[in-house]
Amino acid sequence: MGGYSELIKSFDKTRDYIRDFFIYGFKVRSDFSRKSSRTYDDERRRAESWLGDIVRHDDSYRGRQVSISVDSGHIGENPLYRTYYSKSFTDNDIKLHFMITDILSDGGELTLKEIVSSLDERFGILFDEQTVRCKLKEYTAEGIYLSRISGKKAYFSLSPHTADSLFSIGSGIADAVSFFSEMQPFGVIGNSIMRMADMKNRFFFFKHNYIVHTLEDVILPEIFTAMEEKRSISVVKFGSKNEAALPQNDIILPMQILVSAQTGRRYLAGYVPSFDRFASFRLDFIKKVRAGQICKDYDLIKEWYEKSAARCFGVSFGADKENNAISPLKITFRVDEKSEDFIISRLEREKRCGVLSRTGDDLYTLTLDVSDPVEPMNWVKSFIGRIVSVEGGSDRVRELFYSDIKRMREMYADD
Repeated sequence: MGGYSELIKSFDKTRDYIRDFFIYGFKVRSDFSRKSSRTYDDERRRAESWLGDIVRHDDSYRGRQVSISVDSGHIGENPLYRTYYSKSFTDNDIKLHFMITDILSDGGELTLKEIVSSLDERFGILFDEQTVRCKLKEYTAEGIYLSRISGKKAYFSLSPHTADSLFSIGSGIADAVSFFSEMQPFGVIGNSIMRMADMKNRFFFFKHNYIVHTLEDVILPEIFTAMEEKRSISVVKFGSKNEAALPQNDIILPMQILVSAQTGRRYLAGYVPSFDRFASFRLDFIKKVRAGQICKDYDLIKEWYEKSAARCFGVSFGADKENNAISPLKITFRVDEKSEDFIISRLEREKRCGVLSRTGDDLYTLTLDVSDPVEPMNWVKSFIGRIVSVEGGSDRVRELFYSDIKRMREMYADD
């Protein structure tokens, strides 16, 4: 019987468990229905060994729940990066990693046959050519080795692009890599460079550091490649209700990656052929992405998308394809112009695609011609006490707003 190991073969499996049990799930052992309870124990122990002291245990009537608890403003390194360094390897993997690198360390170029011969002569190990070829192909794709074709032969050499060579370019490179490692997509790349150089981020800390984004980075390359090649993608989404739910599949023509300034969530905006409209999908709900067919009308759809996106207050494109029946939403605010200039400044700063105009003494009207008038209402409600009227939009928007006001009055007003 195989023993327990902290290493894994597939990051997709790691992402699945971390997402379900430590970030969104707050699940207990009895919620685990994929395999046996022992499998759950193994996966939980494995994840806890990676994440260390940021794992939190809460006991409830349902059992012990596990989750991640961390103050992102006080950490110099995203703890979820540790999951990327957990991939398992075979004996041949580790041998070839050091042996081939040692053979190529003199800066020369060698063919596959020459490398196999050198492995036999220098280390007394005769590897199959196909095994060595696969390792060379893997490391060339990773950028560790360089490959050059001359005639019918491929020559391999060690890439000169090392962490030491990077930091020798200039004195500010180290700070730039430290910043990149925590602030940008694919920050795990910067973190990997810092690990190779035995560096720590000691200067850059971010109050709003959305550490879970790194779990979404694994699907971004396929999405960006599809955008560049103007092709559709097949998206497999996580089950939305419970762990046993079947993944949902969608065909999407990707247009843009959107980032919410309020929540930090990232979304894939794209055209959905089955509905003939645009929609947005949370990246953390997407499990897998597969490349589809090239779209001949991609540029035309892109132009349509840009016009539609100009009418989005956030990431919602509305429920209808055209939205022609929805009139502009008009909200009038009362602002004391003598003492509340900061309110006017905020309206100007946060109105996005809206138009703000002065409509009377101490009165300002914001007009929002948006695809989904429901979306800006949460922001509008942050001005409660200054709202004079809500007009336009849709009946549903106005009814929902006044219903919320009525409920607040019932909850908080005096008798």
